Amino acid sequence: MVVVIVMVMIMMVIVVVMVVVIVSLLIVVMMVMVMVVLVMVVLVEMVLVMVVEVMMVNMMVVVRL
Repeated sequence: MVVVIVMVMIMMVIVVVMVVVIVSLLIVVMMVMVMVVLVMVVLVEMVLVMVVEVMMVNMMVVVRL
């Protein structure tokens, strides 16, 4: 019986460790995804700002002409 109890304890510990590792990996993956999304959004906003500035300059030139 003691051997069975020890085996069960070891199995439980292994399962808990697996779950913790999987959850930590998921959290890391989520963080990386969030960072990538933030970087993409910042890049898109920068590109949009550049385009808007170019269009504004073009409009000013057209208005002056």
